[in-house]
Amino acid sequence: MKQKPDLVTDVLVVGAGGAGMYAALAAADEGADVLLVDKNVVGRGGATIMAQMTVAAALGDAEPDSWEAHFDDTLKAGRGLCDPVLAQLICRSGPERIRELQSWGTDWAKDGDSIAQVVAPGHDRRRCCYVDFLNTGPAVAATLRKRVAREPRIRRVSNVAVVELLRNDSKICGARSISLADGAEHLIGAGAVVIATGGLTKLYARTSASNNMAGEGYALGLNAGAQLVDMEFVQFFPIGHLAPRLVGMDPIMWDPFRYKLGGRLTNGQGEEFIHRYGAEDGGRYSATRDLATYAITSEVAAGRGTPSGGAYLSFKHLPPETLREAFGPVIDRLLRNGIDLGRDAVEVAPIAHYHMGGLKVDASMKTTLDGLYAAGEAVGGASGANRLSGNAITEALVFGQVAGRVAAQAAHIGTNPSGTGVSTGSGSAAQAESTPVDGNEVMRRFRELRETMWTDVGSFRSRAGLERAIEKIEAHRAATQSKPSSNGAFAIQLLDWYELRSALATALAVATAALAREESRGAHQREDFPESAAAFEKNQVLELVDGSLRSTFYDVRRTGG
Repeated sequence: MKQKPDLVTDVLVVGAGGAGMYAALAAADEGADVLLVDKNVVGRGGATIMAQMTVAAALGDAEPDSWEAHFDDTLKAGRGLCDPVLAQLICRSGPERIRELQSWGTDWAKDGDSIAQVVAPGHDRRRCCYVDFLNTGPAVAATLRKRVAREPRIRRVSNVAVVELLRNDSKICGARSISLADGAEHLIGAGAVVIATGGLTKLYARTSASNNMAGEGYALGLNAGAQLVDMEFVQFFPIGHLAPRLVGMDPIMWDPFRYKLGGRLTNGQGEEFIHRYGAEDGGRYSATRDLATYAITSEVAAGRGTPSGGAYLSFKHLPPETLREAFGPVIDRLLRNGIDLGRDAVEVAPIAHYHMGGLKVDASMKTTLDGLYAAGEAVGGASGANRLSGNAITEALVFGQVAGRVAAQAAHIGTNPSGTGVSTGSGSAAQAESTPVDGNEVMRRFRELRETMWTDVGSFRSRAGLERAIEKIEAHRAATQSKPSSNGAFAIQLLDWYELRSALATALAVATAALAREESRGAHQREDFPESAAAFEKNQVLELVDGSLRSTFYDVRRTGG
């Protein structure tokens, strides 16, 4: 059945983190009217604002560099599964985006007149730029927020969740949304839609990202008929803060100081151990994230962990003046948390951080559905089995710019045919029967899902655990068919239900893909298949066929053309 939309725009951008804001700006620059919507406050949610680390780009300011060298490091980190077209796009375009942000007001740290760059894990040279004292993500987000606010073609709408993509015949032409303020549902007609909703780390009990990314973009695309790729690859940040208690600070803040200063990573017995797992350490953090995660988890499993179940990170061997110079005001914030780095080691452990999988796209960020594009962490394929450190924000900026530009070009600006009607379909979550539902039950199920994912679909996996997880996920899906009735102002329970339904769909995709990949590679580690297998040097694509997930393995593209 076709209905007339309540609102019509040229380009609808769903999600307003770094990728979404960049997409909106690029679309507006093409002359498109843009509707930028976010279930949080525009520019204040998502992962970019939480990212306090570095941004990888072959600027060549610190030492000679090239996009080809960055590309080589990206492919090595991806363990043979990177889509070279997407990876090359990141590495080629990254420097342009960094300098564009600089021209817009981002105050990158300087080394003289040049942008300062440092080495990060997996890079062969100083390539990663930053904003001083753990402020990179907030500074980038602030720059984009200000620029979006000044663009008259961009309409910003906060506290609105998109819950279903809509079609006009075979083309995606808009979305169904729900307002947090009153629970009202609205249809949005659009010439093109960009999904920029970030990743899925809220699916896990411990996460470094903002606690609002439950895989909604993946679920939206999947339910509309789009394909997903590499969903089994969830990156765990190896040295997330574990103990003592740390309040008001990023749990992954230790990363730049570890590789900048040579913080010592030891097990509970005081032994350095990375070398046991195929990497050299020697006081410098050079191991890739998948290997470091594997090493720490293995030491804990072998009974050599710290009291809280992780590893020790120590800077006690460094002079106080060195610590003060490197950490700046962060030293005082740590002291207020009772942590004296000259005296105390901290405990660290892997924490869910990033998702390499996502919507399958081509070089123009077009998904497998007409009218639907993706950007940032919503995109799968670029990072293969393991993302190279520093590539996340670069990916958000580069993919956001391409997605917004191409979506605008495809949107038939000013002549949007979706204004005449959109197909609302049947059988979707949005069409589910409304009945009284206990909001506490919804949140209980979400907590159980997060524990299940952490235990059985985390950094170590097995057939028994994955099958157990799939059974539990399916049971939760069956028990959450009915949606809560909206009770007017602040429809939080209704939004929680939509988020849970998306999370369950995405969790099932991750667990299904992990079960099908019978090997260990990068961020996907199977206890029952501990070695990498040449037969699985393929990308895995998931799609819904007659309501069930179908998995297919494809050969990886081998050229960047």
